[in-house]
Amino acid sequence: MTAEPQHYDEVLPNPGFEITPGSTAVVITDPQVDFLSEDGVTWGIVGPSVEKNGTVSNLKKLIEAAQASGTPVFVSPHYYYPTDHGWKFEGAVETMMHAINMFDRKGALTVDGFDGSGADWEDTPKPLIEKDGVVVSSPHKVYGPKTNDLSLQLRKHGISKVILGGMSANLCVEAHMRDLIEDGFEVAIAKDATAGAVLPKGDAYEAALLNFRMIASSVQTTDEWVDQLKS
Repeated sequence: MTAEPQHYDEVLPNPGFEITPGSTAVVITDPQVDFLSEDGVTWGIVGPSVEKNGTVSNLKKLIEAAQASGTPVFVSPHYYYPTDHGWKFEGAVETMMHAINMFDRKGALTVDGFDGSGADWEDTPKPLIEKDGVVVSSPHKVYGPKTNDLSLQLRKHGISKVILGGMSANLCVEAHMRDLIEDGFEVAIAKDATAGAVLPKGDAYEAALLNFRMIASSVQTTDEWVDQLKS
């Protein structure tokens, strides 16, 4: 008698993802203080998942491996300007983010007060993100890249395949995965280079893992992706 599957990995196929030089990029969403630092405004709910996954160190490893292999790195940040606080309607997490001044900047045309703020890059990946050649897209405003120029930047650089990591798992990472796939990109996930909120009776990271596995071409650890980038 065949044993019943004990995990969704035993049921779902693995389409696979081949890193192809010249057409593959690493994309990182929201590697910012407000998500990844103890000083960030969301640390109380995302910190346990960030620490458990080693998200910060894994993002560093993934970006370093990409840069060492000549694989381009793109960053899709999340910024809010004073005019964004005039929106007339919001979802639950949008309401929360605006209330706690998450990712706030003083304006689209100034970086006054940006350095070290919640909108700035977290200190560990910051030197890597600020290297020449890293493409920082315009900001997305809710979760996915429909409101920024990430897809345009990827296509203009000849990219058709993406290894995705960043914050947070079930929100911006998942939304980027879905939108990029719908836009014709092949997408894989670095599953421990992300994290999610831990709420009463709700683990956002675990929720995202299932959706990653059902939708992406491949879901692997950062170390597995690093090994493939090095090969």
